[in-house]
Amino acid sequence: MAATGALPRDLIVGRAQPKPLGFALVGLGSLSTNQIAPALRKTKHCRLAAIVTGTPSKVPQWKARYGIPDRAVYDYATMGRLAENPDVDVVYIVTPNALHARDTIKAARAGKHVLCEKPMEVTTERCRQMIAACKAANRQLAIGYRCRFEPHHVEMLRIAKEKELGEVRLIESGFGFAIGDPTQWRLKHALAGGGPLMDVGIYSIQSAEMIAGQYPVAVSGMTTKTDPVKFKEVEESMTYELKFANGISASCTTTYKVNGFNRTTAYADRGTFGLTPAFNYDGIKGWRSDRKPLDAPEIDQFATEMDDFASCIINNKPTSVPGEMGLRDVRTMMALYESARTGRVVKLG
Repeated sequence: MAATGALPRDLIVGRAQPKPLGFALVGLGSLSTNQIAPALRKTKHCRLAAIVTGTPSKVPQWKARYGIPDRAVYDYATMGRLAENPDVDVVYIVTPNALHARDTIKAARAGKHVLCEKPMEVTTERCRQMIAACKAANRQLAIGYRCRFEPHHVEMLRIAKEKELGEVRLIESGFGFAIGDPTQWRLKHALAGGGPLMDVGIYSIQSAEMIAGQYPVAVSGMTTKTDPVKFKEVEESMTYELKFANGISASCTTTYKVNGFNRTTAYADRGTFGLTPAFNYDGIKGWRSDRKPLDAPEIDQFATEMDDFASCIINNKPTSVPGEMGLRDVRTMMALYESARTGRVVKLG
């Protein structure tokens, strides 16, 4: 795995400014409404060109707010007609986890590049189907790992890579929140594929991978439930450990039980450094035990990741967050669930 994180690539010098790429948003839930669509207005190389929704009542407001014409409104049954819309270059998948393969494959068959929210899917087989569909269409597939473009995370990665405080030996990370509505899709295994590990625990996995510069080679996990009614289908909390071939280990926790659980810390030979909070959409704060600054500019993380993907497409460069990365992380999470079921350490090839 490449151990680098980067802000968006510059477009090729000397070329005329290219036309912004058209994005179609698939799924108009809270994330699309409150984060992604507003972020598109801040991008340099993207624009909102179409929407796909299964809720017709949402359409008038979106059309009015973003000037979307009738011909650029689709539902899940008509999504294949994106192939007829030359204004759409990229399809951003923002549906529940277990629908990502369905929608990615439709987008790829329509000849569109795909940016898919994390986690990539709920099984490794579906991840492979997504990769294969995009390759068959000669289109790029990127996973929405926004923190890989967030400057505080990039700076933390630099400190680890350049060994400013010595070799990193241990990593500690946690992310969670108190989940509300007991009827929401995140608590349905068929749609979510799991509980907080799939939803927000993946951020700690990604953070550990960035700092370690590798994928884990062995994992162990333990789940807990204090409310077996609300959490009938998915775990309430999980504590888990990731082991890396370079000797680094990461101890992590994720939960749907409490708020304010949001940090990542690296323990090195000559000190510690970290982020608290680590995974917010904004307001991330860095620190170092030697009291040197771990400062970085505030950005719109979604605008930055979309501009990076657009730049990759415009310049015919591979994305730094490909489907293969998402596949590896889903494999890691499936191994953690296996460990929690069996009580054993699970090794990864």
